[in-house]
Amino acid sequence: MQFNSNQYNVPEVTKNIIIINVLFFLGKFAAESQGINLDNLLAMFYPGSAYFKPWQIVTHIFMHGGLMHLLFNMFGVWMFGAKLEQIWGPKRFLQFYFFSALGAFLLHFGIVYFQIQEVIGSVDPQDFQTMLSEGRDILMSGQNYQGSLGALNANYNVPVLGASGALFGILVAFAIYWPNTELYLMFIPIPIKAKYAVIGYAAYELFSGISGFSPGIAHFAHIGGALFGYLLVTYWNRNNRTTFY
Repeated sequence: MQFNSNQYNVPEVTKNIIIINVLFFLGKFAAESQGINLDNLLAMFYPGSAYFKPWQIVTHIFMHGGLMHLLFNMFGVWMFGAKLEQIWGPKRFLQFYFFSALGAFLLHFGIVYFQIQEVIGSVDPQDFQTMLSEGRDILMSGQNYQGSLGALNANYNVPVLGASGALFGILVAFAIYWPNTELYLMFIPIPIKAKYAVIGYAAYELFSGISGFSPGIAHFAHIGGALFGYLLVTYWNRNNRTTFY
């Protein structure tokens, strides 16, 4: 089966998710022209950072670092999410979207918590307090502290943003419902079945997260979104004997 998106009529929730993400992106650059950094307000900081605010648990899902980041995520939501909304309906799809995003948040910051615990004991308490108050400004200037203090600063004061965790949940759900659908991926000239493409992508993210390959990307957030997406679809279909394509 070759996948035909059939999204000329985009379902309501999918459409609104894309619109909201685009509005947040435009608002980010409008705010920057007024000297306001919306990342500091709406991206997700580690609880304990001076920049953490409770609403960031939701708002960070709609923030993106750049145009390509936004386009990639929204293309995936449109291409695969619309198909899921068509079979689930808007309410269930919206639940799934935020549940996957929650999984991304929990796994990423769970890993960050253990990384912090590994090094915090080796940092002078006074240096730690200085890092809490000044560390974000240091990072914004393109610099960082050395050693353990620098690692702590990155964990506390580098925010996480984007819909990638929710998108990974969508990709896993799509692969469960349509495992043998053939997808054409960038730079790969032959079609790949959805189940192999998603498994390969998840394996790459796990490898990158463990090895530190491709830094600057929240790889465990992607894994968390994929895991929670898988768990929720499995739960919903626990008594469903429907044959998938």
